Amino acid sequence: MALAGRLDGLRAGFDGAGVEALVVTNLTNIRYLTGFTGSAGELLVTADAALLVTDGRYAEQAPPQVADSGTEVAIAGTDRRSLVVDRLHGSDRVGLEAGSVTWAEQRRLAGWFEGADLVPTEGLVEELRQVKDAGEVARIEAAAAIADAALADSVELLVAGVSERDLAAAIDHGIRTRGADDRAFETIVATGSNSALPHARPTDRTLGQGDLVVCDFGAVVDGYRSDMTRSFRVGGPSGGREDELRDAVREAQAAGLACVADGVPLAEVDAACRGVLAAAGLADAFIHGTGHGVGLDIHEAPALSGSATGTLRTGHVVTVEPGVYLTGLGGVRWEDTVLVTADGHRALTRAPKAD
Repeated sequence: MALAGRLDGLRAGFDGAGVEALVVTNLTNIRYLTGFTGSAGELLVTADAALLVTDGRYAEQAPPQVADSGTEVAIAGTDRRSLVVDRLHGSDRVGLEAGSVTWAEQRRLAGWFEGADLVPTEGLVEELRQVKDAGEVARIEAAAAIADAALADSVELLVAGVSERDLAAAIDHGIRTRGADDRAFETIVATGSNSALPHARPTDRTLGQGDLVVCDFGAVVDGYRSDMTRSFRVGGPSGGREDELRDAVREAQAAGLACVADGVPLAEVDAACRGVLAAAGLADAFIHGTGHGVGLDIHEAPALSGSATGTLRTGHVVTVEPGVYLTGLGGVRWEDTVLVTADGHRALTRAPKAD
Protein backbone atom coordinates (compact mmCIF):
# COMPACT_ATOMS: atom_id res chain seq x y z
CA MET A 1 0.00 0.00 0.00
CA ALA A 2 1.76 3.16 -1.21
CA LEU A 3 1.60 6.03 1.28
CA ALA A 4 3.13 8.67 -0.98
CA GLY A 5 1.22 11.94 -0.72
CA ARG A 6 0.17 11.60 2.90
CA LEU A 7 3.03 13.73 4.19
CA ASP A 8 2.16 16.47 1.71
CA GLY A 9 -1.43 16.26 2.84
CA LEU A 10 -0.26 16.74 6.42
CA ARG A 11 1.91 19.72 5.48
CA ALA A 12 -1.08 21.38 3.85
CA GLY A 13 -2.58 21.71 7.33
CA PHE A 14 0.39 23.42 8.92
CA ASP A 15 -0.68 26.99 8.18
CA GLY A 16 -4.13 26.45 9.66
CA ALA A 17 -2.57 24.99 12.81
CA GLY A 18 -0.05 27.83 13.05
CA VAL A 19 3.03 25.58 12.87
CA GLU A 20 6.04 25.21 10.62
CA ALA A 21 6.84 21.63 11.66
CA LEU A 22 5.16 18.79 13.55
CA VAL A 23 6.50 16.10 15.86
CA VAL A 24 4.25 13.05 15.45
CA THR A 25 4.34 10.85 18.55
CA ASN A 26 1.13 8.86 18.12
CA LEU A 27 2.42 5.49 16.88
CA THR A 28 -0.70 4.81 14.83
CA ASN A 29 -0.25 8.13 13.06
CA ILE A 30 3.41 7.31 12.43
CA ARG A 31 2.36 4.01 10.86
CA TYR A 32 -0.20 5.78 8.68
CA LEU A 33 2.37 8.28 7.41
CA THR A 34 5.44 6.05 7.01
CA GLY A 35 4.50 2.35 7.24
CA PHE A 36 6.68 1.90 10.35
CA THR A 37 5.06 -0.51 12.85
CA GLY A 38 7.51 -0.39 15.76
CA SER A 39 6.57 0.35 19.36
CA ALA A 40 8.88 3.33 19.79
CA GLY A 41 9.52 6.29 17.56
CA GLU A 42 8.96 9.92 16.74
CA LEU A 43 8.42 11.44 13.32
CA LEU A 44 9.53 14.97 12.61
CA VAL A 45 7.81 16.53 9.61
CA THR A 46 8.97 19.89 8.27
CA ALA A 47 7.94 21.81 5.17
CA ASP A 48 10.38 19.91 2.97
CA ALA A 49 11.62 16.84 4.87
CA ALA A 50 10.68 14.09 7.29
CA LEU A 51 12.81 12.23 9.82
CA LEU A 52 11.83 9.07 11.71
CA VAL A 53 13.82 8.58 14.91
CA THR A 54 13.68 5.26 16.72
CA ASP A 55 16.03 2.98 18.65
CA GLY A 56 18.32 0.09 17.92
CA ARG A 57 15.59 -2.54 18.18
CA TYR A 58 14.21 -1.31 14.87
CA ALA A 59 17.45 -0.63 13.00
CA GLU A 60 16.69 -3.42 10.53
CA GLN A 61 12.91 -3.23 10.59
CA ALA A 62 12.36 0.47 9.92
CA PRO A 63 14.24 1.00 6.61
CA PRO A 64 12.43 -1.66 4.53
CA GLN A 65 9.04 -0.75 5.98
CA VAL A 66 9.51 2.91 5.10
CA ALA A 67 10.95 2.06 1.68
CA ASP A 68 8.03 -0.24 0.90
CA SER A 69 5.59 2.53 1.78
CA GLY A 70 6.93 4.78 -0.97
CA THR A 71 7.48 7.74 1.35
CA GLU A 72 10.51 10.01 1.47
CA VAL A 73 11.50 9.70 5.11
CA ALA A 74 15.01 9.68 6.55
CA ILE A 75 15.65 7.31 9.46
CA ALA A 76 17.84 7.87 12.51
CA GLY A 77 18.56 5.45 15.34
CA THR A 78 21.42 7.24 17.14
CA ASP A 79 22.24 10.79 18.17
CA ARG A 80 18.55 11.54 17.86
CA ARG A 81 18.52 14.95 19.47
CA SER A 82 21.20 16.53 17.28
CA LEU A 83 19.64 15.15 14.10
CA VAL A 84 16.20 16.49 15.00
CA VAL A 85 17.55 19.90 15.99
CA ASP A 86 19.47 20.08 12.72
CA ARG A 87 16.37 19.31 10.68
CA LEU A 88 14.38 21.95 12.58
CA HIS A 89 16.72 24.77 11.60
CA GLY A 90 14.56 27.78 10.75
CA SER A 91 11.33 26.39 12.21
CA ASP A 92 10.19 28.74 14.97
CA ARG A 93 6.84 27.11 15.75
CA VAL A 94 6.87 23.34 16.28
CA GLY A 95 3.64 21.47 16.71
CA LEU A 96 3.11 18.62 19.17
CA GLU A 97 0.22 16.17 19.10
CA ALA A 98 -1.67 17.27 22.21
CA GLY A 99 -3.56 13.99 22.51
CA SER A 100 -0.46 11.82 22.74
CA VAL A 101 2.18 13.94 24.52
CA THR A 102 2.43 13.63 28.29
CA TRP A 103 3.61 16.46 30.48
CA ALA A 104 6.93 14.66 30.95
CA GLU A 105 7.31 14.23 27.19
CA GLN A 106 6.56 17.88 26.61
CA ARG A 107 9.27 18.88 29.05
CA ARG A 108 11.76 16.56 27.35
CA LEU A 109 10.97 17.91 23.90
CA ALA A 110 11.18 21.49 25.16
CA GLY A 111 14.82 20.74 25.94
CA TRP A 112 15.37 19.60 22.37
CA PHE A 113 13.72 22.59 20.74
CA GLU A 114 15.23 25.49 22.65
CA GLY A 115 14.30 28.77 21.02
CA ALA A 116 11.23 27.38 19.28
CA ASP A 117 7.65 27.78 20.41
CA LEU A 118 5.92 24.44 21.09
CA VAL A 119 2.33 24.54 19.84
CA PRO A 120 -0.36 22.01 20.81
CA THR A 121 -2.20 20.60 17.79
CA GLU A 122 -5.20 18.33 17.49
CA GLY A 123 -6.35 16.07 14.70
CA LEU A 124 -3.91 17.01 11.93
CA VAL A 125 -3.16 13.40 11.01
CA GLU A 126 -6.51 12.05 12.19
CA GLU A 127 -8.30 14.31 9.72
CA LEU A 128 -6.35 12.70 6.88
CA ARG A 129 -7.08 9.23 8.21
CA GLN A 130 -10.86 9.70 8.00
CA VAL A 131 -11.10 9.17 4.24
CA LYS A 132 -9.80 5.73 3.29
CA ASP A 133 -8.09 4.92 0.01
CA ALA A 134 -8.67 1.72 -1.96
CA GLY A 135 -5.85 -0.15 -0.21
CA GLU A 136 -7.24 0.69 3.22
CA VAL A 137 -10.77 -0.32 2.25
CA ALA A 138 -9.47 -3.62 0.87
CA ARG A 139 -7.80 -4.43 4.18
CA ILE A 140 -10.87 -3.52 6.25
CA GLU A 141 -13.04 -5.58 3.94
CA ALA A 142 -10.68 -8.55 4.27
CA ALA A 143 -10.82 -8.22 8.06
CA ALA A 144 -14.62 -8.09 7.91
CA ALA A 145 -14.78 -11.22 5.75
CA ILE A 146 -12.64 -13.10 8.28
CA ALA A 147 -14.93 -12.01 11.12
CA ASP A 148 -18.00 -13.06 9.12
CA ALA A 149 -16.48 -16.50 8.60
CA ALA A 150 -15.41 -16.83 12.24
CA LEU A 151 -18.99 -16.24 13.34
CA ALA A 152 -20.29 -18.80 10.85
CA ASP A 153 -17.76 -21.28 12.26
CA SER A 154 -19.00 -20.65 15.81
CA VAL A 155 -22.75 -20.27 15.45
CA GLU A 156 -23.35 -23.94 16.34
CA LEU A 157 -22.25 -23.04 19.89
CA LEU A 158 -25.21 -20.68 20.35
CA VAL A 159 -27.04 -23.28 22.41
CA ALA A 160 -28.03 -23.66 26.04
CA GLY A 161 -25.19 -24.76 28.30
CA VAL A 162 -22.28 -23.17 26.40
CA SER A 163 -20.45 -20.48 28.36
CA GLU A 164 -19.83 -16.92 27.20
CA ARG A 165 -16.11 -17.56 27.56
CA ASP A 166 -16.19 -20.68 25.36
CA LEU A 167 -18.21 -18.97 22.63
CA ALA A 168 -15.84 -15.99 22.64
CA ALA A 169 -12.84 -18.34 22.44
CA ALA A 170 -14.38 -20.10 19.43
CA ILE A 171 -14.88 -16.78 17.62
CA ASP A 172 -11.31 -15.74 18.44
CA HIS A 173 -9.97 -19.07 17.20
CA GLY A 174 -11.84 -18.65 13.92
CA ILE A 175 -10.45 -15.14 13.48
CA ARG A 176 -6.87 -16.28 13.95
CA THR A 177 -7.03 -19.51 11.96
CA ARG A 178 -8.59 -17.76 8.98
CA GLY A 179 -5.58 -15.50 8.59
CA ALA A 180 -6.14 -12.38 10.68
CA ASP A 181 -3.21 -10.71 12.42
CA ASP A 182 -5.25 -10.55 15.62
CA ARG A 183 -8.62 -9.64 17.07
CA ALA A 184 -9.64 -6.04 16.52
CA PHE A 185 -10.43 -5.75 20.25
CA GLU A 186 -11.41 -8.06 23.10
CA THR A 187 -14.36 -10.07 21.84
CA ILE A 188 -17.63 -9.39 23.64
CA VAL A 189 -20.03 -12.27 24.28
CA ALA A 190 -22.77 -11.52 26.80
CA THR A 191 -25.90 -13.51 27.57
CA GLY A 192 -29.04 -12.93 29.62
CA SER A 193 -28.81 -9.98 32.00
CA ASN A 194 -25.11 -9.59 31.15
CA SER A 195 -26.10 -8.46 27.66
CA ALA A 196 -27.48 -5.25 29.20
CA LEU A 197 -23.84 -4.19 29.65
CA PRO A 198 -22.70 -2.68 26.32
CA HIS A 199 -19.03 -3.58 26.93
CA ALA A 200 -19.46 -6.77 28.95
CA ARG A 201 -16.50 -9.15 29.16
CA PRO A 202 -17.06 -12.89 28.65
CA THR A 203 -17.62 -14.86 31.85
CA ASP A 204 -18.34 -18.47 32.80
CA ARG A 205 -22.07 -17.75 32.68
CA THR A 206 -23.79 -20.24 30.40
CA LEU A 207 -26.35 -19.51 27.72
CA GLY A 208 -29.90 -20.34 28.79
CA GLN A 209 -32.86 -21.23 26.61
CA GLY A 210 -34.55 -18.02 25.43
CA ASP A 211 -31.66 -15.79 26.51
CA LEU A 212 -30.53 -12.80 24.49
CA VAL A 213 -26.89 -13.07 23.40
CA VAL A 214 -24.81 -10.15 22.12
CA CYS A 215 -21.60 -10.93 20.16
CA ASP A 216 -19.38 -7.95 19.27
CA PHE A 217 -16.06 -8.69 17.58
CA GLY A 218 -13.71 -7.95 14.71
CA ALA A 219 -10.45 -8.89 13.02
CA VAL A 220 -7.22 -7.14 12.03
CA VAL A 221 -5.57 -7.43 8.60
CA ASP A 222 -2.32 -5.54 8.03
CA GLY A 223 -3.21 -3.18 10.86
CA TYR A 224 -6.76 -2.40 9.68
CA ARG A 225 -9.78 -3.45 11.73
CA SER A 226 -13.37 -4.52 11.30
CA ASP A 227 -16.23 -4.24 13.79
CA MET A 228 -19.53 -6.11 13.88
CA THR A 229 -22.23 -7.00 16.40
CA ARG A 230 -24.91 -9.63 16.07
CA SER A 231 -27.66 -10.32 18.60
CA PHE A 232 -29.17 -13.77 18.98
CA ARG A 233 -31.78 -15.53 21.02
CA VAL A 234 -30.92 -18.99 22.27
CA GLY A 235 -33.30 -21.43 20.64
CA GLY A 236 -34.58 -18.84 18.17
CA PRO A 237 -37.57 -16.47 18.45
CA SER A 238 -40.15 -17.50 21.01
CA GLY A 239 -42.12 -14.33 21.58
CA GLY A 240 -42.05 -11.85 24.43
CA ARG A 241 -40.07 -8.75 25.19
CA GLU A 242 -36.76 -10.17 23.97
CA ASP A 243 -38.02 -10.57 20.40
CA GLU A 244 -39.59 -7.11 20.49
CA LEU A 245 -36.22 -5.62 21.39
CA ARG A 246 -34.41 -7.46 18.60
CA ASP A 247 -36.97 -6.33 16.03
CA ALA A 248 -36.96 -2.71 17.22
CA VAL A 249 -33.19 -2.38 17.15
CA ARG A 250 -32.96 -4.07 13.75
CA GLU A 251 -35.50 -1.55 12.42
CA ALA A 252 -33.52 1.30 14.00
CA GLN A 253 -30.30 0.14 12.37
CA ALA A 254 -32.03 -0.15 9.00
CA ALA A 255 -33.22 3.46 9.36
CA GLY A 256 -29.72 4.63 10.19
CA LEU A 257 -28.13 2.72 7.34
CA ALA A 258 -30.67 4.17 4.92
CA CYS A 259 -29.29 7.65 5.75
CA VAL A 260 -25.64 6.82 5.12
CA ALA A 261 -24.33 8.61 2.02
CA ASP A 262 -21.90 11.32 1.03
CA GLY A 263 -22.93 14.74 2.36
CA VAL A 264 -25.34 13.50 5.03
CA PRO A 265 -24.88 15.21 8.42
CA LEU A 266 -23.34 12.85 10.96
CA ALA A 267 -26.02 13.68 13.51
CA GLU A 268 -28.77 12.74 11.03
CA VAL A 269 -27.77 9.07 11.12
CA ASP A 270 -27.95 9.11 14.91
CA ALA A 271 -31.33 10.86 14.84
CA ALA A 272 -32.77 8.28 12.43
CA CYS A 273 -31.88 5.42 14.77
CA ARG A 274 -33.12 7.25 17.85
CA GLY A 275 -36.39 8.17 16.20
CA VAL A 276 -37.30 4.53 15.65
CA LEU A 277 -36.37 3.55 19.19
CA ALA A 278 -38.22 6.52 20.67
CA ALA A 279 -41.37 5.48 18.81
CA ALA A 280 -40.98 2.02 20.37
CA GLY A 281 -40.68 3.53 23.86
CA LEU A 282 -36.98 2.69 24.08
CA ALA A 283 -35.35 6.12 23.85
CA ASP A 284 -33.89 5.92 27.36
CA ALA A 285 -32.47 2.44 26.70
CA PHE A 286 -30.19 3.66 23.88
CA ILE A 287 -27.27 4.90 25.96
CA HIS A 288 -24.37 5.34 23.52
CA GLY A 289 -23.62 6.95 20.18
CA THR A 290 -24.80 5.40 16.94
CA GLY A 291 -21.38 4.77 15.42
CA HIS A 292 -17.75 5.65 14.81
CA GLY A 293 -15.02 5.51 12.24
CA VAL A 294 -12.96 2.33 11.84
CA GLY A 295 -9.46 1.93 10.42
CA LEU A 296 -6.07 1.51 12.05
CA ASP A 297 -7.90 2.17 15.34
CA ILE A 298 -11.15 0.49 16.26
CA HIS A 299 -12.59 3.84 17.31
CA GLU A 300 -11.58 6.84 15.23
CA ALA A 301 -13.18 9.87 13.61
CA PRO A 302 -15.83 10.56 12.53
CA ALA A 303 -18.28 9.95 15.36
CA LEU A 304 -21.97 9.41 14.60
CA SER A 305 -23.80 10.94 17.55
CA GLY A 306 -26.37 13.56 18.34
CA SER A 307 -23.69 16.14 19.11
CA ALA A 308 -21.52 15.36 16.08
CA THR A 309 -20.85 18.11 13.57
CA GLY A 310 -19.79 17.74 9.97
CA THR A 311 -20.98 15.37 7.28
CA LEU A 312 -20.24 11.93 5.93
CA ARG A 313 -17.81 11.86 3.01
CA THR A 314 -17.12 9.32 0.31
CA GLY A 315 -14.38 7.09 1.64
CA HIS A 316 -15.43 7.23 5.27
CA VAL A 317 -15.65 3.79 6.88
CA VAL A 318 -18.07 3.89 9.79
CA THR A 319 -20.18 1.67 12.00
CA VAL A 320 -23.92 1.96 12.50
CA GLU A 321 -24.73 0.26 15.80
CA PRO A 322 -27.87 1.25 17.70
CA GLY A 323 -28.57 -0.75 20.83
CA VAL A 324 -30.96 -0.98 23.76
CA TYR A 325 -30.17 -2.26 27.24
CA LEU A 326 -32.70 -3.14 29.93
CA THR A 327 -31.33 -4.01 33.36
CA GLY A 328 -32.38 -7.47 34.47
CA LEU A 329 -33.64 -8.51 31.05
CA GLY A 330 -30.78 -8.00 28.63
CA GLY A 331 -29.63 -6.01 25.64
CA VAL A 332 -29.61 -6.01 21.86
CA ARG A 333 -27.19 -4.36 19.42
CA TRP A 334 -26.90 -4.68 15.66
CA GLU A 335 -23.72 -3.28 14.13
CA ASP A 336 -22.19 -3.21 10.67
CA THR A 337 -19.09 -1.58 9.24
CA VAL A 338 -19.89 0.23 5.99
CA LEU A 339 -18.07 2.25 3.34
CA VAL A 340 -19.66 5.59 2.50
CA THR A 341 -20.15 6.12 -1.24
CA ALA A 342 -21.43 9.00 -3.36
CA ASP A 343 -24.91 7.52 -3.58
CA GLY A 344 -25.16 5.55 -0.35
CA HIS A 345 -22.99 2.92 1.26
CA ARG A 346 -21.53 -0.53 0.81
CA ALA A 347 -21.59 -3.04 3.64
CA LEU A 348 -18.20 -4.49 4.53
CA THR A 349 -19.55 -6.79 7.25
CA ARG A 350 -22.04 -9.21 5.77
CA ALA A 351 -22.95 -11.86 8.36
CA PRO A 352 -26.72 -12.44 8.18
CA LYS A 353 -29.11 -10.98 10.72
CA ALA A 354 -31.62 -13.80 10.33
CA ASP A 355 -33.06 -15.37 13.48
